[in-house]
Amino acid sequence: MWSTHLSLCALLSMGALCACSSDPPSGKGAGGMGDTAALEDSGEADETGLPEDTAPAGPGPFADAVAEFKPGEGAGYGQDGFPDVVLGPPEGGGESGSLDVLSLGREGVIVLEFTDIGLVDGPGPDLLVFENPFPGWYEPGAVAVSEDGVDWREWPCDPADAEGLYPGCAGVGLVWSSSASGVDPTDPAVAGGDAFDLAEVGLTRARFVRIRDGGTSDYAGVSGGFDLDAVAVVNGETLAP
Repeated sequence: MWSTHLSLCALLSMGALCACSSDPPSGKGAGGMGDTAALEDSGEADETGLPEDTAPAGPGPFADAVAEFKPGEGAGYGQDGFPDVVLGPPEGGGESGSLDVLSLGREGVIVLEFTDIGLVDGPGPDLLVFENPFPGWYEPGAVAVSEDGVDWREWPCDPADAEGLYPGCAGVGLVWSSSASGVDPTDPAVAGGDAFDLAEVGLTRARFVRIRDGGTSDYAGVSGGFDLDAVAVVNGETLAP
């Protein structure tokens, strides 16, 4: 271990944070770490362009790159911070949801790649996928994995079965892990999100994760569909350079 539908628009409105404009607040990559120019000018950044205490510290259990993104109808939220908003650790809001996300839109698809630590089949779940659900409101999506980005194995997902709480789909589990909470984002027992086991799709390892919006959510405005926060390796191995 690497230790009923409502769109994000409604979450924003319920929190009285905005009125679903097309100019959403910044995500992970558009805030502190993204403001490297001022740091470099002040001489406070190292050669990576990041403050010394935030420079990369080696392999991590989160997605490293976006291999593909095909937004669907109603996408747009979070694209000002893209791709960093879906890379790195989750910023879950627990029962309040989170705004640190990228909206995929109707049947939108995103493919994330691990370049330093890959998924391997180990005890229990191997992968955690973090969306931003909150009690009573869900925007489910189907998850698939691949070792080479060509041969895909997808977990069965029923995005129309609200009564059964969308079996097999991501976008259901509340997310408790965040930089503020200090909860381990690689521990399925406490992190929240939705857990997936490679053995269930017949793979022993994978380097790519694909998430596809289920097409059953609210697609008004620019915050429609599955809202991706992050993905994390639970069981993994260091990849050769």
